[in-house]
Amino acid sequence: MSEYSWPSENGWCQATGADVAWTETVRALPVGTPIAGEVIGRQPFGAFLSIDGRPEAVGLARIDRMPRCMELPTVRQLVTGEVVWHAEHNHQVGIMLREWAEHEDLLPRFVERVGQVVTGHVTKIAPIGFFVRIADCVEGLVPLTEPVADLAKNVSEGQDVSVRIIAVDLEKARVRLSAEGVG
Repeated sequence: MSEYSWPSENGWCQATGADVAWTETVRALPVGTPIAGEVIGRQPFGAFLSIDGRPEAVGLARIDRMPRCMELPTVRQLVTGEVVWHAEHNHQVGIMLREWAEHEDLLPRFVERVGQVVTGHVTKIAPIGFFVRIADCVEGLVPLTEPVADLAKNVSEGQDVSVRIIAVDLEKARVRLSAEGVG
């Protein structure tokens, strides 16, 4: 099975009469209704869900509501969530997955920590620098500049390093770091 698939590729077949049942689906699943279901397909834009007790309904958990450090649930994974919208044109029920809704974005906490030295874990080395995870779902870039280039030669993925928080851009969800004695 590939990483992405449509519900029909995973053996799911929408109940007969789904178009006729749409009005009843919307009535039975108003915005705010808790749901449970199973992932029946994955696409780059989100995960399709079968909704328990509503065989005519297709749920969609859109990736734009997913925290940036999480991944789409896998096909056949059981999930819970809440109805957040209805799409008349394709008879889909928008779902916010519970694990996504309960996830706290820690990035804003680092705005007040600019200038501080923290310890993090090197997650990736790239031509532009190296990335360091400083908290759950919070990674920053130590850009390769002349003074840092020599230090970067001594860095490897998985290594713990001390870095200084230089800037936090909440709008772009970016953290700029500087190396503090890497090596």
